[in-house]
Amino acid sequence: MVHDLYVLMITAGIVSLLFKLMKQPVVLGYIVAGVLVGPYLFGESWVSADNVKAWGDIGVLFVLFCIGLEFRIKNLIASGKVAAIGALTIIGGMMLLGFGVGKWAEMDMMNALFLAGMLCMSSTTIVMKAVDEAGLGKARFVKGATSILIVEDVVAVVLMVLLSSIAIKHQFDGQELLNKVLVLAVTLVAWFVVGILIIPTLIRKVKPYLNDETLIILALGLCLGMVLTAEEAGFSGALGAFVMGSILAETVESHRIEKLMTPLKNVFAAIFFVSVGMMINPANLVEYWPSILITCAVIVVGMIVFGTLGCWWGGETMKDAMQTGFSFVQIGEFSFIIAGLGNSLGVLHPALYPIIVASSVVTTFLTPYIMKAAVPCYNALYKHAPAGLKAKLDKREQEVEAAISNQPSAIRTSKARAGLSKAISHTVVTKRLVNLFVENMSAHEKENEES
Repeated sequence: MVHDLYVLMITAGIVSLLFKLMKQPVVLGYIVAGVLVGPYLFGESWVSADNVKAWGDIGVLFVLFCIGLEFRIKNLIASGKVAAIGALTIIGGMMLLGFGVGKWAEMDMMNALFLAGMLCMSSTTIVMKAVDEAGLGKARFVKGATSILIVEDVVAVVLMVLLSSIAIKHQFDGQELLNKVLVLAVTLVAWFVVGILIIPTLIRKVKPYLNDETLIILALGLCLGMVLTAEEAGFSGALGAFVMGSILAETVESHRIEKLMTPLKNVFAAIFFVSVGMMINPANLVEYWPSILITCAVIVVGMIVFGTLGCWWGGETMKDAMQTGFSFVQIGEFSFIIAGLGNSLGVLHPALYPIIVASSVVTTFLTPYIMKAAVPCYNALYKHAPAGLKAKLDKREQEVEAAISNQPSAIRTSKARAGLSKAISHTVVTKRLVNLFVENMSAHEKENEES
């Protein structure tokens, strides 16, 4: 195991350094490192694929945990319209497009459905990493984009249940799907009540006794506990990791936990992308290159079109909508999970997995460059737009700016406190819960202002 980790780290370090010097995405360097140490290029693997896969799975958990730490529940509520309309537009549009491509390629119904599922989910990990590397972490579109990715991850869980049901029974089981949705709803309610009302309060009480070592151990313990809880409930462990990250994001120690987690996240995220690279057989890239190019074109064009339309219909400005759509031009973690599900059920065509993995590599490579093209494309659109369209774009920009300037966080918190207290003031128990919630939110906002 030590030998495997040594080979993995030294190869990933050297290759990623070369890619950094060539001003290429570091994520792509990790994937190339996986190809180098994998079993296909030199005839045998330099490391144990099982060990790398196990570390890679842990990497996904830590990455999503850290993404949860950077997210705020109030932001999801504030972005509710954009998140719902944007995610449903992207998922619905890409599934129809993917299914159509599958039938055009003369796939059977099952493979066309799995292809549709694999093409409709952008990669939360890759999008957030590309945004950070581009220095756009504070950009206005990021909040809405993150909200859409979260909704996509939740929908992906339900989608996997649906695909499993169809693959096993060869028919749609509406009752099973409904039961899964209800369990998910109950789980999310429990997350809100237990997490937001209890965990921030407990951490605030023990804050004087938490040094860095104790805090990171406690945070990781809570994260893994939620992962196990999610898996026991039949959901993805990745969803559980994100949930706990979101809960801890509402505590007074969120920024400290995030800072302590960053090195660990970077290490295991690198291992995850190396594990993806190990699954790539360069011979397959040559054999299936026409299919890979078509798949990449479908992903890029489809995500730009449906992402932009969904965000615009959800109330964002055209500039923000285009930046979101242009950042979603890749597939990632859930695509691999759905592909693995199809393989395990024995319904996926052998050629489909390498095509999806290769398409993910290509679109990951293209993501930073396509992201940079969003603003120039918007400027060109605005410059050549007819007067009527230009007036609509200006009006939407003014509406969004007015909404932001007229609702500072202090006013929103005050309104939330007043509305919640008035609505349930007749119940002593629930009133106490609301007071706890407001105290937690206020303490968190005060900590943010001080930092």
